[in-house]
Amino acid sequence: MGAFHTLDDVDVKGKRVLVRVDLNVPMENGRVTDATRIERVVPTLQELSSKGAKVIILAHFGRPKGGPDPKYSLQQVVPTVAGILRHPEAFAADCIGPKAEEAVAAMKEGDFLVLENTRFYPGEEKNDPEFIKELAKNGDIFVNDAFSAAHRAHASTEGLAHLLPAYAGRCMEQELDALTKGLEAPKRPLIAVVGGAKVSTKIDLLENLVDKVDALVIGGGMANTFLHATDFAVGKSLAEHDLAPTAQKILQKAREKGCAVILPVDAVVANEFKPGAEHFTYGIDAIPADGMILDVGAQSIARINAAINEAATLVWNGPLGAFEVEPFDRGTVEAARHAGERTREGKLVSVAGGGDTVAALNHAGVADQFTYISTAGGAFLEWMEGKELPGVEALRR
Repeated sequence: MGAFHTLDDVDVKGKRVLVRVDLNVPMENGRVTDATRIERVVPTLQELSSKGAKVIILAHFGRPKGGPDPKYSLQQVVPTVAGILRHPEAFAADCIGPKAEEAVAAMKEGDFLVLENTRFYPGEEKNDPEFIKELAKNGDIFVNDAFSAAHRAHASTEGLAHLLPAYAGRCMEQELDALTKGLEAPKRPLIAVVGGAKVSTKIDLLENLVDKVDALVIGGGMANTFLHATDFAVGKSLAEHDLAPTAQKILQKAREKGCAVILPVDAVVANEFKPGAEHFTYGIDAIPADGMILDVGAQSIARINAAINEAATLVWNGPLGAFEVEPFDRGTVEAARHAGERTREGKLVSVAGGGDTVAALNHAGVADQFTYISTAGGAFLEWMEGKELPGVEALRR
């Protein structure tokens, strides 16, 4: 963490601190249904408050078009934020201008204030210099605690860091520390597990990983594309047949880099995709023409677990099968539980995140056993792809 200023490097007493967090949480009937992202930033918010800062919260919610829209107002998230912080509700109906300025001016040391959705202004996503100046008027210090939005070069995620003294919040600090241990400076051997439906969405990811990891496990629907590319028949399985040359290119690069690619050797196959569907396990060289591969088989699970046993660090993105539907969750569940057990024993550093990964690990009951689970979807994926994240780069010393 030496490359970033953190809360350890600043005296915030009496200062107006603009804190960018991620309040883009799922809602149903006006209620927050998953407060994980809010809970992740509580340590930063409470620490700033306890040190006498005036804590001004910046965030976006949804994708409003053309200006303010009650459907995307952050006011509906404020009761949950206030409840978790155990602090009275405080909300300004704008993020810049008189309403925001008056609300900030009325704050006392230790107070919290949520400003309205930054995306109500086109200048947010355009990273417009004038909009950044208006946001900066309400702060003395900028703290970014929204890693999940760090892949966006927006006014409140990147622009403010160039106008105000900028620091990583505790959640951001924890995320960057975990990701450094995961790929940038890992204990070796390093293994990556990558699953999900399509190769097309993860070409950059796979090409970056074969350059960095010692072993790469490929599962889910994308494994079928690789099996097809290596001349195995995959029946009616989900596969991107036109990406066979891309898969072959990735396999060739892996050979050149000395990265072992672990593909399924057997598979759980059904004729229909529904809960409890009749299913059988076949070797990869014997998939029926009318069958669909929906999970890895027992031999493949044993092979994956053996690879995890040899690893000192694991990076995981995506499920190994159609985990949402039993019994096609077995591969994901058994491998995840094995990784969780190795982590508990102190034999593995395990970092996971992106898309369905968090849901899959929750389903397996091991989300609390991994070293770190990122709630950032796109930002986690872009980090795994080896891309620079604007919101992170802006925080570097």
